Amino acid sequence: MVLKNNFIVLKLKRNFISLLFLLFTISILIFSNTNLTAVKSGISLWATSVVPSLFPFFVATELLMHTNIIYHIGNLLNVFMKPLFNIRGEGAFAFIMGIISGYPIGAKIATNFRKEGICTKEECERLLSFTNNSGPLFIIGSVGILLYRNTMIGLLLFITHLLASLSVGIIFRFWKKTKPSDSYSSPSKSYTKNENHASLSNLGEILSESIVSSIKSILVIGGFVVIFSSIISILKSSGITHIIEIIITPFFNFIHLSPSFIEPLFTGLFEITNGISTISNIACKKLSINILITAFLLGFGGISVLLQVLSITSKSDLSIKPYLYGKLLHAIIAVLYTYILMNIFPFFNFDL
Repeated sequence: MVLKNNFIVLKLKRNFISLLFLLFTISILIFSNTNLTAVKSGISLWATSVVPSLFPFFVATELLMHTNIIYHIGNLLNVFMKPLFNIRGEGAFAFIMGIISGYPIGAKIATNFRKEGICTKEECERLLSFTNNSGPLFIIGSVGILLYRNTMIGLLLFITHLLASLSVGIIFRFWKKTKPSDSYSSPSKSYTKNENHASLSNLGEILSESIVSSIKSILVIGGFVVIFSSIISILKSSGITHIIEIIITPFFNFIHLSPSFIEPLFTGLFEITNGISTISNIACKKLSINILITAFLLGFGGISVLLQVLSITSKSDLSIKPYLYGKLLHAIIAVLYTYILMNIFPFFNFDL
């Protein structure tokens, strides 16, 4: 009997993914009405927000990879990057572009660095831990101005998001520090001699390659947005979200936090835009609670972004672990910094 039970458990483990996909397919059919609305909403979100904000940056970073600008940034910022993050100066390009443009530009550049041999495997994994961030356009514009209707809230969240990112980078300077680097030639020398650098003779070809590569990336992101919109809709329609809310409510009551935050927090762990949108509309005596939860979700990024990053890094030998550990740490530190700034500076105290 024991052997039979063990066999069943083993069989379930082997077929878990298949069963999960089957369950997802059946759920789409069962909850087709609400799911159709969610998918339309996901496509609209992707087309109106993601494509306009990310696609130009994808093309721009692809084009910059064909220039020697990264080499010059490396020479200029190596004096800061090496002692702080244990990464050569070229890594500053991934951090700067990741902060300016948002998810998942930082991960894409770090992976490209690995493919081009600009940084070692260990350095690229350190980059993954802190360069993939929410951008100012999303945090200040979408979250601060559109959702909270307060520019100062957006500014506070962006400052703490940036500080938390830098803190994670400093902590992860010790990631595989004792492990010897792989046998790449000097990145600076090999990169400056790259025959694929842009010139008037190959400008059309490089622009075409950059656009095609960017279209592939933006379509993958669109797919994730739509699928996760569908998953969140199924979880709500099936009552799973409500069951989780009932289970977790006693804990939220114990820490004196309104149970109304459970569902949007759970949603935000999957896809941050929908989660933060709901959180910003919850009436709470202390607005700081809404802001702290938002800071956590912005730092973590959500499972949707995690899988987007995984789809990018899977084309290389980079591990996803530093990204996952880094985002969890980022979320916690961002909450801590947000709490500190709200209590130190009166103009950031929105409970007054």
